[in-house]
Order: sequence, then C-alpha cells, then structure tokens
Amino acid sequence: MASGRFYLSCMLLGSLGSLCILFTTFWMQYWRGGFAWDGSVHMFNWHPVLMVSGMVVLYGAASLVYRLPWSWVGPKLPWKVLHAALHLLAFTFTVVGLVAVFQFHNHSKITHLYSLHSWLGITTVILFAFQWSMGFAIFLLPWASQWLRSLLKPVHVFFGACILSLSITSVISGINEKLFFVLKNVTKPYSSLPSEAVFANSTGLLVVAFGLLVLYVLLASPWKRPDPGALTDRQNLGCFLLTTPRDVVEAKAEAQM
Repeated sequence: MASGRFYLSCMLLGSLGSLCILFTTFWMQYWRGGFAWDGSVHMFNWHPVLMVSGMVVLYGAASLVYRLPWSWVGPKLPWKVLHAALHLLAFTFTVVGLVAVFQFHNHSKITHLYSLHSWLGITTVILFAFQWSMGFAIFLLPWASQWLRSLLKPVHVFFGACILSLSITSVISGINEKLFFVLKNVTKPYSSLPSEAVFANSTGLLVVAFGLLVLYVLLASPWKRPDPGALTDRQNLGCFLLTTPRDVVEAKAEAQM
C-alpha cells in the first residue's frame, strides 16, 4: 500500500515538473527573446519548452498512473484510458516541438539531424510513437489475449523507462548544445559561466532530478499495482478507505459493531 513516502514523492514530482517547465520557459523568454511562430529563432524557442513539457514532464506523469493507489481497485479501463491519453498529449507536444525546430532550420537554411542531440531526440520520438501504438493495440483494444498481454507487459514497462531515460539524455544534450551555440561571445563565453549558463545548467539538473524520481517511483516494488487477487487484507482496506466516501465508511463500521 502507498505510504507517506509515496505521497511526499508525488508532491516533490509535481514541484520538480512545474519547475522544469517554468525554468525552460523563463530561459527562452528572458535570455533568448521570447516566442513566435514565424520560422525565426523565436520559433525555435518553442522547441525546448514543448520537449521538456511533453517528453519529460507529461511522459513521466503518464508513466506513474498505475502507481496511484486509487488505480488498484475497481475497473482498470479508465486508468488505461488516462495512461494512453496523457501519453498522447505528451506526443502531441513533442510533434509540435519538432515542427518548430524543423521550420526554423528550413527558414535559416540549417542542415537537419546532423548532431548527436538530434539523433538521440529523433530516436526517442520514434521509439515513443512505436511504444504508444503497440500499447494502444495490445493493452487498450479488446482483441489481445491475457497471455499476450502478460508476455508483453514487462517489455512495455522496460521500454517506457528507456524512453524516459533517453528523453532526459536528449534534453541535457540539447541544453548543452544550445549553450555552445549562443555563448560564443569573447566577453561572455560558456567557460566563464555567465548567468544564462548557470540558469540553463540548473534547468538541466532539475530535469535529471525529476526523471530519476519518476524512475524511482516507477521501479519501487511496494508502489507497483498488485496483480489481480494479490491485494492483502490491509491493502484492500487501505484502498477501500481511499476510494469510499467517509460517511459510507462510518456507516459500515457502525453496522459491524
């Protein structure tokens, strides 16, 4: 059953995820001139914000849906739909972020997909698209047998964690690449750690902290959704208390006295 440590981790995740998005947005607004949708460098500024929001924060939130104790009891379908919908929203953010960077490159006559960052990023997006499609087909649509789902579930979970790890790696390499590109001035080179570099590096550390905490919650055994019929009496009671209105709980307690 989820403990106080679980809820503390959830609160910390919410704070870290919000800070990741806020820091990335502030960096692009304050130091890089803000946002536009005209093919200019200001259009590029949407790319880091949407990628951090989609591939890291929303993806992490979607991955943890089955760790919520409310998902342990009752029908599983609503939680499957929420899991798939959050991932689809994350993928939508990702696609718009890719459109922003590709249009900026077209407008500025910059070659596409030449850096390690771009290779990592596009590989991650392709894996994400394949993972979502397979997850939708196998786990959400009713045609697949329980045997097939049981066989593919560990693979699905493994690649989900891999994609999050690759997303974090892509974001970190992207932050580093951006700083190398923009901090070339002799008076304020990257090596002198100007304020923008300190802020952007700190944003990267926030992304790493968020991702590691998501992986910790995802892999912690006591917080995993139990298999059908595996809930103990204590876990069943805890889930009942979490999902039942207080007056109903009190009425049942009085009836048993």
